[in-house]
Amino acid sequence: MTDTSKPNNPIRSEIDLDADGKYVGYLRLPHSVHRSAYGWIPIPIASIRNGEGPTVLLCAGNHGDEYEGQIIVSRLIREIEPEMIRGQLILLPMANFPAAEAGTRTSPVDGGNLNRLFPGDPTGSPTEVIADYIENTLLARSQYLVDLHSGGSSLMYDGGNMLALEPRDAAEETRVRALLAAFGLPRAFVHAPNSVNISAAARRQGAISILTELGGGGASDAKLIREGYQGLLHFLHFVEVLDGPLVPDSAPATTRYLRVEGPHHYVYSHENGVYEPLIELGERVTKGQPAALIHFPDAPLREPVTVHFDGQGEVVCKRMQAAVRRGDCLFQLADADTRRP
Repeated sequence: MTDTSKPNNPIRSEIDLDADGKYVGYLRLPHSVHRSAYGWIPIPIASIRNGEGPTVLLCAGNHGDEYEGQIIVSRLIREIEPEMIRGQLILLPMANFPAAEAGTRTSPVDGGNLNRLFPGDPTGSPTEVIADYIENTLLARSQYLVDLHSGGSSLMYDGGNMLALEPRDAAEETRVRALLAAFGLPRAFVHAPNSVNISAAARRQGAISILTELGGGGASDAKLIREGYQGLLHFLHFVEVLDGPLVPDSAPATTRYLRVEGPHHYVYSHENGVYEPLIELGERVTKGQPAALIHFPDAPLREPVTVHFDGQGEVVCKRMQAAVRRGDCLFQLADADTRRP
Protein backbone atom coordinates (compact mmCIF):
# COMPACT_ATOMS: atom_id res chain seq x y z
CA MET A 1 0.00 0.00 0.00
CA THR A 2 3.04 2.29 -0.23
CA ASP A 3 2.50 5.37 -2.41
CA THR A 4 5.17 5.05 -5.12
CA SER A 5 4.56 8.59 -6.35
CA LYS A 6 6.03 10.07 -3.17
CA PRO A 7 9.71 11.02 -2.80
CA ASN A 8 11.89 8.36 -1.21
CA ASN A 9 12.30 8.50 2.55
CA PRO A 10 15.92 9.40 3.41
CA ILE A 11 16.10 7.04 6.41
CA ARG A 12 18.37 4.05 5.85
CA SER A 13 18.34 0.94 8.00
CA GLU A 14 21.55 -0.68 9.19
CA ILE A 15 19.72 -4.03 9.40
CA ASP A 16 18.05 -6.11 6.70
CA LEU A 17 14.37 -6.39 7.56
CA ASP A 18 13.95 -9.27 5.11
CA ALA A 19 16.64 -11.49 6.66
CA ASP A 20 15.89 -14.35 9.04
CA GLY A 21 17.63 -14.09 12.40
CA LYS A 22 18.04 -11.46 15.10
CA TYR A 23 19.55 -8.11 14.18
CA VAL A 24 19.94 -4.92 16.19
CA GLY A 25 21.13 -1.61 14.80
CA TYR A 26 19.97 1.88 13.92
CA LEU A 27 17.79 3.68 11.46
CA ARG A 28 19.97 6.50 10.12
CA LEU A 29 18.06 9.75 9.65
CA PRO A 30 20.35 12.30 7.92
CA HIS A 31 20.62 15.45 10.01
CA SER A 32 23.06 18.20 9.12
CA VAL A 33 23.75 20.65 11.95
CA HIS A 34 26.55 23.00 12.97
CA ARG A 35 28.11 20.34 15.21
CA SER A 36 27.95 17.60 12.57
CA ALA A 37 27.63 18.59 8.92
CA TYR A 38 27.19 15.04 7.60
CA GLY A 39 25.59 13.51 10.70
CA TRP A 40 22.56 11.30 11.25
CA ILE A 41 20.07 10.72 14.06
CA PRO A 42 20.35 7.13 15.38
CA ILE A 43 16.94 5.52 15.93
CA PRO A 44 17.39 2.08 17.59
CA ILE A 45 15.69 -0.80 15.76
CA ALA A 46 15.67 -4.59 16.05
CA SER A 47 14.29 -7.32 13.81
CA ILE A 48 13.67 -10.90 14.97
CA ARG A 49 12.49 -13.03 12.08
CA ASN A 50 11.97 -16.72 11.49
CA GLY A 51 10.24 -17.86 8.31
CA GLU A 52 6.65 -17.21 7.34
CA GLY A 53 4.08 -15.78 9.72
CA PRO A 54 2.58 -12.50 10.91
CA THR A 55 4.66 -9.35 11.31
CA VAL A 56 4.18 -7.30 14.48
CA LEU A 57 5.60 -3.80 14.96
CA LEU A 58 6.31 -3.03 18.63
CA CYS A 59 6.86 0.67 19.40
CA ALA A 60 7.83 2.63 22.47
CA GLY A 61 9.19 6.14 22.86
CA ASN A 62 6.60 7.57 20.48
CA HIS A 63 6.50 10.22 23.20
CA GLY A 64 9.92 10.55 24.77
CA ASP A 65 8.84 11.03 28.41
CA GLU A 66 6.93 7.73 28.56
CA TYR A 67 9.27 5.10 29.98
CA GLU A 68 7.49 1.83 30.78
CA GLY A 69 7.26 0.92 27.11
CA GLN A 70 10.90 1.73 26.45
CA ILE A 71 11.88 -0.69 29.21
CA ILE A 72 9.52 -3.42 27.98
CA VAL A 73 10.59 -3.25 24.32
CA SER A 74 14.28 -3.18 25.24
CA ARG A 75 13.77 -6.27 27.41
CA LEU A 76 12.05 -8.12 24.58
CA ILE A 77 14.96 -7.35 22.25
CA ARG A 78 17.32 -8.97 24.74
CA GLU A 79 15.17 -11.99 25.59
CA ILE A 80 13.44 -13.13 22.38
CA GLU A 81 15.45 -15.35 20.03
CA PRO A 82 14.57 -16.33 16.45
CA GLU A 83 13.69 -19.92 17.36
CA MET A 84 10.83 -18.56 19.52
CA ILE A 85 9.31 -16.73 16.55
CA ARG A 86 7.15 -17.67 13.60
CA GLY A 87 7.05 -14.58 11.42
CA GLN A 88 8.68 -11.32 12.44
CA LEU A 89 8.94 -8.81 15.25
CA ILE A 90 10.14 -5.29 14.42
CA LEU A 91 10.98 -3.40 17.59
CA LEU A 92 11.47 0.36 18.08
CA PRO A 93 12.32 1.12 21.73
CA MET A 94 12.77 4.88 21.08
CA ALA A 95 10.62 5.63 18.03
CA ASN A 96 11.07 9.41 18.31
CA PHE A 97 14.71 9.14 19.36
CA PRO A 98 15.44 12.87 19.89
CA ALA A 99 12.43 13.17 22.21
CA ALA A 100 13.26 9.94 24.06
CA GLU A 101 16.90 10.92 24.47
CA ALA A 102 15.83 14.28 25.94
CA GLY A 103 13.02 12.77 28.06
CA THR A 104 10.45 15.12 26.52
CA ARG A 105 7.08 14.50 24.90
CA THR A 106 8.11 16.30 21.73
CA SER A 107 11.36 16.42 19.81
CA PRO A 108 13.87 19.10 20.83
CA VAL A 109 15.10 19.08 17.23
CA ASP A 110 11.91 20.39 15.60
CA GLY A 111 9.23 20.45 18.31
CA GLY A 112 7.50 17.54 16.59
CA ASN A 113 4.94 15.39 18.40
CA LEU A 114 5.33 12.10 16.51
CA ASN A 115 1.85 10.87 17.40
CA ARG A 116 0.30 13.97 15.83
CA LEU A 117 2.26 13.96 12.55
CA PHE A 118 1.15 10.85 10.65
CA PRO A 119 1.23 10.11 7.74
CA GLY A 120 4.36 12.24 7.87
CA ASP A 121 6.41 13.66 5.03
CA PRO A 122 9.65 12.20 3.60
CA THR A 123 10.81 15.74 2.73
CA GLY A 124 9.64 17.36 5.97
CA SER A 125 11.05 17.92 9.44
CA PRO A 126 12.91 15.05 11.19
CA THR A 127 9.79 13.99 13.12
CA GLU A 128 7.70 14.05 9.94
CA VAL A 129 10.33 11.89 8.22
CA ILE A 130 10.18 9.37 11.11
CA ALA A 131 6.36 9.27 10.86
CA ASP A 132 6.53 8.64 7.12
CA TYR A 133 9.06 5.81 7.58
CA ILE A 134 7.01 4.13 10.30
CA GLU A 135 3.80 4.30 8.26
CA ASN A 136 5.03 3.60 4.75
CA THR A 137 7.96 1.26 5.44
CA LEU A 138 7.37 -0.52 8.77
CA LEU A 139 3.57 -0.57 9.07
CA ALA A 140 3.26 -1.33 5.37
CA ARG A 141 4.77 -4.75 6.06
CA SER A 142 2.96 -5.38 9.39
CA GLN A 143 -0.31 -7.02 10.32
CA TYR A 144 -0.28 -5.78 13.92
CA LEU A 145 0.97 -2.74 15.82
CA VAL A 146 1.45 -2.48 19.57
CA ASP A 147 2.40 1.05 20.65
CA LEU A 148 3.27 1.34 24.34
CA HIS A 149 2.37 4.68 25.95
CA SER A 150 1.95 6.15 29.43
CA GLY A 151 0.71 9.51 30.63
CA GLY A 152 4.12 11.10 30.19
CA SER A 153 5.40 13.83 32.48
CA SER A 154 2.14 15.74 32.81
CA LEU A 155 -0.45 12.97 33.23
CA MET A 156 -0.99 9.80 35.26
CA TYR A 157 -3.24 6.93 34.14
CA ASP A 158 -4.90 4.68 36.67
CA GLY A 159 -3.12 1.34 36.30
CA GLY A 160 -2.83 -0.52 33.02
CA ASN A 161 -5.06 0.47 30.11
CA MET A 162 -5.45 -0.48 26.46
CA LEU A 163 -6.85 1.54 23.58
CA ALA A 164 -8.22 0.42 20.22
CA LEU A 165 -9.90 2.17 17.32
CA GLU A 166 -13.66 1.86 17.04
CA PRO A 167 -14.18 -1.30 14.93
CA ARG A 168 -15.67 -0.75 11.48
CA ASP A 169 -17.79 -3.91 11.30
CA ALA A 170 -18.81 -6.98 13.27
CA ALA A 171 -15.88 -9.09 12.11
CA GLU A 172 -13.37 -6.45 13.17
CA GLU A 173 -15.22 -6.03 16.46
CA THR A 174 -14.79 -9.72 17.19
CA ARG A 175 -11.09 -9.67 16.28
CA VAL A 176 -10.27 -6.52 18.26
CA ARG A 177 -12.08 -7.78 21.36
CA ALA A 178 -10.14 -11.04 21.14
CA LEU A 179 -6.83 -9.18 20.88
CA LEU A 180 -7.66 -6.95 23.86
CA ALA A 181 -8.73 -9.95 25.92
CA ALA A 182 -5.52 -11.77 25.02
CA PHE A 183 -3.40 -8.80 26.14
CA GLY A 184 -5.40 -8.75 29.35
CA LEU A 185 -4.81 -5.39 31.03
CA PRO A 186 -7.54 -4.30 33.50
CA ARG A 187 -9.22 -1.71 31.22
CA ALA A 188 -9.77 -1.25 27.51
CA PHE A 189 -11.08 1.88 25.79
CA VAL A 190 -12.33 2.27 22.24
CA HIS A 191 -11.98 5.63 20.55
CA ALA A 192 -12.81 7.34 17.29
CA PRO A 193 -10.15 7.54 14.56
CA ASN A 194 -7.77 10.50 14.52
CA SER A 195 -6.06 10.70 11.14
CA VAL A 196 -2.77 12.07 12.50
CA ASN A 197 -1.89 9.37 15.05
CA ILE A 198 -0.17 6.01 14.71
CA SER A 199 -3.38 3.99 15.09
CA ALA A 200 -4.79 5.67 11.99
CA ALA A 201 -1.49 5.03 10.23
CA ALA A 202 -1.80 1.33 11.05
CA ARG A 203 -5.38 1.22 9.77
CA ARG A 204 -4.38 2.91 6.51
CA GLN A 205 -1.78 0.19 6.03
CA GLY A 206 -4.16 -2.66 6.86
CA ALA A 207 -2.78 -3.41 10.34
CA ILE A 208 -4.71 -3.72 13.61
CA SER A 209 -3.36 -1.52 16.40
CA ILE A 210 -3.43 -1.88 20.18
CA LEU A 211 -2.11 0.97 22.34
CA THR A 212 -1.40 0.97 26.05
CA GLU A 213 -1.44 3.68 28.70
CA LEU A 214 0.74 2.44 31.58
CA GLY A 215 0.95 4.92 34.46
CA GLY A 216 2.87 8.11 33.78
CA GLY A 217 4.10 11.11 35.72
CA GLY A 218 7.53 10.85 34.10
CA ALA A 219 8.26 7.82 36.30
CA SER A 220 8.40 4.07 35.75
CA ASP A 221 6.21 1.71 37.76
CA ALA A 222 7.57 -1.80 38.33
CA LYS A 223 4.11 -3.37 38.66
CA LEU A 224 2.88 -1.81 35.42
CA ILE A 225 6.06 -2.84 33.64
CA ARG A 226 5.45 -6.44 34.72
CA GLU A 227 1.79 -6.31 33.68
CA GLY A 228 2.61 -4.71 30.33
CA TYR A 229 5.40 -7.20 29.65
CA GLN A 230 3.23 -10.22 30.53
CA GLY A 231 0.32 -8.85 28.53
CA LEU A 232 2.49 -8.32 25.49
CA LEU A 233 3.80 -11.89 25.68
CA HIS A 234 0.20 -13.15 25.88
CA PHE A 235 -0.68 -11.01 22.86
CA LEU A 236 2.26 -12.25 20.77
CA HIS A 237 1.38 -15.85 21.59
CA PHE A 238 -2.28 -15.27 20.70
CA VAL A 239 -1.42 -13.92 17.23
CA GLU A 240 0.83 -16.97 16.75
CA VAL A 241 4.12 -15.10 16.49
CA LEU A 242 5.68 -16.20 19.81
CA ASP A 243 6.05 -19.64 21.34
CA GLY A 244 8.40 -21.24 23.82
CA PRO A 245 9.61 -20.54 27.35
CA LEU A 246 8.64 -16.86 27.52
CA VAL A 247 4.93 -17.53 27.05
CA PRO A 248 3.30 -17.01 30.49
CA ASP A 249 1.65 -19.97 32.21
CA SER A 250 -0.98 -17.76 33.84
CA ALA A 251 -4.11 -16.66 31.99
CA PRO A 252 -4.56 -13.00 31.00
CA ALA A 253 -6.42 -10.80 33.44
CA THR A 254 -10.11 -10.04 32.86
CA THR A 255 -10.59 -6.78 30.96
CA ARG A 256 -13.30 -4.19 31.62
CA TYR A 257 -14.47 -2.27 28.55
CA LEU A 258 -14.85 1.50 28.89
CA ARG A 259 -15.52 4.29 26.46
CA VAL A 260 -14.19 7.84 26.19
CA GLU A 261 -17.17 9.47 24.52
CA GLY A 262 -16.15 13.02 23.73
CA PRO A 263 -15.35 16.49 25.09
CA HIS A 264 -17.56 16.03 28.16
CA HIS A 265 -15.16 13.34 29.39
CA TYR A 266 -12.30 15.86 29.66
CA VAL A 267 -11.77 18.59 32.24
CA TYR A 268 -9.59 21.61 31.41
CA SER A 269 -8.32 24.61 33.30
CA HIS A 270 -9.65 27.96 32.13
CA GLU A 271 -7.22 29.91 34.31
CA ASN A 272 -3.48 30.24 34.89
CA GLY A 273 -2.66 29.20 38.43
CA VAL A 274 -2.07 26.23 40.73
CA TYR A 275 -4.56 23.39 40.71
CA GLU A 276 -5.76 21.39 43.69
CA PRO A 277 -7.46 18.12 42.67
CA LEU A 278 -10.63 17.30 44.58
CA ILE A 279 -10.96 13.79 43.11
CA GLU A 280 -8.53 10.88 42.90
CA LEU A 281 -7.87 8.30 40.20
CA GLY A 282 -10.41 5.48 40.08
CA GLU A 283 -13.25 7.44 41.68
CA ARG A 284 -16.62 7.66 39.95
CA VAL A 285 -18.03 11.15 39.44
CA THR A 286 -21.23 12.76 38.22
CA LYS A 287 -21.91 15.68 35.92
CA GLY A 288 -21.53 19.02 37.74
CA GLN A 289 -19.44 17.58 40.57
CA PRO A 290 -16.46 19.75 41.63
CA ALA A 291 -13.24 18.45 40.08
CA ALA A 292 -10.53 20.89 41.19
CA LEU A 293 -9.74 24.30 42.60
CA ILE A 294 -7.52 26.72 40.71
CA HIS A 295 -5.55 28.89 43.16
CA PHE A 296 -3.78 32.19 42.47
CA PRO A 297 -0.74 32.61 44.75
CA ASP A 298 0.29 35.70 42.77
CA ALA A 299 -3.01 37.34 43.86
CA PRO A 300 -3.53 35.82 47.31
CA LEU A 301 -6.73 37.76 48.05
CA ARG A 302 -8.43 36.23 45.02
CA GLU A 303 -10.74 33.32 45.81
CA PRO A 304 -9.94 30.03 44.05
CA VAL A 305 -12.03 29.07 41.02
CA THR A 306 -13.86 25.73 41.09
CA VAL A 307 -13.70 23.54 37.98
CA HIS A 308 -16.53 21.03 37.50
CA PHE A 309 -16.95 17.76 35.63
CA ASP A 310 -19.01 18.11 32.47
CA GLY A 311 -19.95 14.44 32.34
CA GLN A 312 -20.16 11.31 34.42
CA GLY A 313 -17.79 8.36 34.57
CA GLU A 314 -14.68 6.91 36.14
CA VAL A 315 -11.55 9.04 36.57
CA VAL A 316 -8.93 7.22 34.51
CA CYS A 317 -6.33 9.99 34.10
CA LYS A 318 -5.28 13.11 36.03
CA ARG A 319 -2.75 15.87 35.67
CA MET A 320 0.39 15.47 37.77
CA GLN A 321 1.85 18.97 37.67
CA ALA A 322 0.22 21.50 39.98
CA ALA A 323 1.05 24.58 37.90
CA VAL A 324 -1.51 25.00 35.14
CA ARG A 325 -2.22 27.30 32.25
CA ARG A 326 -5.48 27.94 30.47
CA GLY A 327 -6.13 24.93 28.22
CA ASP A 328 -4.25 22.32 30.29
CA CYS A 329 -6.07 19.01 30.74
CA LEU A 330 -6.75 18.15 34.39
CA PHE A 331 -8.79 14.93 34.18
CA GLN A 332 -10.00 12.34 31.71
CA LEU A 333 -13.09 10.23 32.33
CA ALA A 334 -14.35 7.00 30.82
CA ASP A 335 -17.66 5.25 31.29
CA ALA A 336 -18.84 1.66 30.94
CA ASP A 337 -19.18 0.59 27.32
CA THR A 338 -22.58 -1.05 27.46
CA ARG A 339 -22.09 -2.63 24.05
CA ARG A 340 -19.09 -4.58 25.33
CA PRO A 341 -19.82 -6.68 28.42
